[in-house]
Amino acid sequence: MTEAYDKEEEVEEAKQLLKRLKIYSLLDLALIFPSSYSDTTLSASLEPGKVHTLEATVEEVSNLGGKLRVIFRLTRFNQRLSSTFFRSTPYHFKEFAPGTPHIIQGRLEIYKGYLQMSQPRSLKTVGKITTKYKTVLKDNEIRSLIECYITEQNLYHEGLDSKEAAALMKVHFPNRLDDILENGQYKQDLISVFKWVEAFNHIKKLHGKRINFPALYALNGAIEAFVTSLPFTLTVEQQAVIAQIQKDLARNDKAAKRMVVGDVGSGKTMVILASAMMALPHKSILMAPTSLLALQLYEEACKYLPKTVRIALVMQSKEEGKYQEADFIIGTHALLYKEDLPQAALVMVDEQHRFGTKQRQSLEALVSGGEIKPHFIQFSATPIPRTQAMMESELVDVSLITTTPFEREVTTKTIGRSDFPGLLEHIRREIAQDHQVLIIYPLVEESSEVPYQSLEEARGFWEERFDEVYVTHGKDREKEEVLLSFREKGNILLATTVVEVGISLPRLTLIVIVGAERLGLATLHQLRGRVGRNGLKSWCYLYSNAKTQNVRLEKFALANNGFDIAKLDLQFRNSGDILDGTIQSGQKFKWLDMGEDEAVIINAKNRLKSIEKRK
Repeated sequence: MTEAYDKEEEVEEAKQLLKRLKIYSLLDLALIFPSSYSDTTLSASLEPGKVHTLEATVEEVSNLGGKLRVIFRLTRFNQRLSSTFFRSTPYHFKEFAPGTPHIIQGRLEIYKGYLQMSQPRSLKTVGKITTKYKTVLKDNEIRSLIECYITEQNLYHEGLDSKEAAALMKVHFPNRLDDILENGQYKQDLISVFKWVEAFNHIKKLHGKRINFPALYALNGAIEAFVTSLPFTLTVEQQAVIAQIQKDLARNDKAAKRMVVGDVGSGKTMVILASAMMALPHKSILMAPTSLLALQLYEEACKYLPKTVRIALVMQSKEEGKYQEADFIIGTHALLYKEDLPQAALVMVDEQHRFGTKQRQSLEALVSGGEIKPHFIQFSATPIPRTQAMMESELVDVSLITTTPFEREVTTKTIGRSDFPGLLEHIRREIAQDHQVLIIYPLVEESSEVPYQSLEEARGFWEERFDEVYVTHGKDREKEEVLLSFREKGNILLATTVVEVGISLPRLTLIVIVGAERLGLATLHQLRGRVGRNGLKSWCYLYSNAKTQNVRLEKFALANNGFDIAKLDLQFRNSGDILDGTIQSGQKFKWLDMGEDEAVIINAKNRLKSIEKRK
């Protein structure tokens, strides 16, 4: 009885330690590698420049001005070695008395042909390699967890093969450091295994989080008439994504969970409208993060959907149509507060990560119906790397739209103070052609922390020189009205990054981003996406006061595709933080390079698939 109680106590203690480490899988634990090793294995040869462990006997001792000098005889090699103890104490003089045997450890050097070892340690134990870990736990606590759980059998059970399991065992329980380290770093073949295990572990955890529910209905609404009525041809990728969604929605045994990621101007709206057609005769709901986006999507729906489809708009400020009777309901978070909102067979959300936590929780309630749920599709204009999409597809199906319906001609340049007169001339030329200009400032009001003019400081300059100058920012309660008014009759819009994702401005051909080096590449790409939407030749100027060339901005200027920029972003942000909350935020990898290791991720996904098939 006592033995069983002790066992339970041990298990509970281990659980608490794993909780402190934030360990969620056995491979999480296996991927906590030693930060260093203490090796007391006797050296088989003498190699200057390396740390050695040697059997030695004291031959001579002398006191040189308080420093202890000891001449050792190396028992195995029958050679003399000189050591100096600079910080010597009476203990050292007593410890290293002539004739006493020792196991000494230190860095071996050669000086004028003589072997030397400065301040060696005298070891009490020999022939052992001790691992040291840098964690919130004590070394003996983390070691006890590793010894208990990291076994070859457990690693096989997790899905690793013999080579991968052996590599991890070698790292945690090394027999010889030369087997795992080269110049103090892990060997390349081991790093290849670490990358694979990181990818496999992450994919496996995502796969385990996915829970499928039956759908309210199988949706098979016809879309052919809608597609052929469009005044343009859908791109190959738009058609492919629509086909994927058709396949999703046609099932009633599994409610769809899909994320459609499309670059700026890739035509996600047409995918949304086609999905609404598939839902008929059942109802569908689309929720957008701003009134501006909701209004824009409503206008597009009214323009392109058949007149027989009843469409409603629900916002705090206005409503169009009777939403209780509508086939397709478009709105903002105001939808979440409608108690009489009808049940929808399909729920779609645009830019979900832009909603607050409470709004997301309310949205979760909207798409929940006990054990039976509506089909759910998210749309995002923040491109992610293919590698990220491949991994996250274990949690939610992912579709990428990487091309645009027409070629956008946008020239991107970095400029500074000396280029300002030329910039003014260019702005005048664009306005003369009835084109519009957008200038983005980093702050609304002056700040000593930011070496650039604020929106309020700069507005006087532009208002004195140009007509129809509009100003807005994130805290402006009338920003949506300002943007709509600017779209119709403005020349210049001064704003903060409030326009990063939002209103379509067909006449906008020039954007200036002040203090561009302060913004992330994804934000810069979204801002640049405001210009050239209708195929007009356009320009994006990255204004910086920095005296040295900014490599990140220069590389951004050469890349136009959002998915290339997402990959570029990885190089500067050391992986992770890609999805900004849309699926899995902030995942960091120590070994895996999300920009370069696509083959590793494919291999890990295939392994998981084969394991699932065998179950």
